Amino acid sequence: MKALKAVFLLLVVWATAYSQTKDLGLGAFANDKGPIMLAVDVSVVDLELKSPYLMFVLYMAAAKEGEDFMIGRNNVVMIYQGKEYKMPSIADLRKNYKAEIRDINLYRHLGKEGIVSSWRRFYRFPRRYDFYPPVTIGAPLPVDEGYMDDFIGFRTKAYFKNPGLKKGDKLTIKVSDKNKPQITGECDVVIK
Repeated sequence: MKALKAVFLLLVVWATAYSQTKDLGLGAFANDKGPIMLAVDVSVVDLELKSPYLMFVLYMAAAKEGEDFMIGRNNVVMIYQGKEYKMPSIADLRKNYKAEIRDINLYRHLGKEGIVSSWRRFYRFPRRYDFYPPVTIGAPLPVDEGYMDDFIGFRTKAYFKNPGLKKGDKLTIKVSDKNKPQITGECDVVIK
C-alpha cells in the first residue's frame, strides 16, 4: 500500500510540474513557477525542423526580488526522450552550421505576441550579451554565462544539435544556477 501511495504521489508531482508550463501560442511557452522563471520561443524550430541545429530563444529571470542567479552555458540542457543534450560551443556551432544569420532574420519576422504576453513583459532583457551572438557589427558580446537579478533578466539564443525532432514531440529546456545547481528553471515545449 505504501508503494502505491508513493507512486501516486510521484505521478501527482510530475503532473503538477508539467502543467506549470503555459502554451502562449505562436511557438511560445513559459513557466513562472520555481526560483528561475523561464520562457522559451520555439517558433524557428517549428519552421526549421529539418535543420541540423535548432535555435531556441530563452528568457530567464529570478522569480523573487532580491535573488540573483548566474546561468552558465553548460547549465542549459534540452531533455528529449529522457536524454539530456548540452549546447555546442560557439566554435563547434560555427564550424558545423552556417545558417545562424538566416535563423536570426527568420526570428525577427515572426510574431512575438505569445512570448510578450508572458511574465517576460515585466522584466528588462539587455541585449549586450548572448551565448550565440551573430558575427556582425554591433552584435552582442559572446558570453559563457548570463546574470539575472531583480527585474533584469537574461535573454539568449540556445542551439542544440537536432536529435531527430518531429512535429508533436515534447521536450524540456532546463536551466540551473552555475553556483547552486539545485536551483533550476524548466519549461516544457511541444513542437508544432
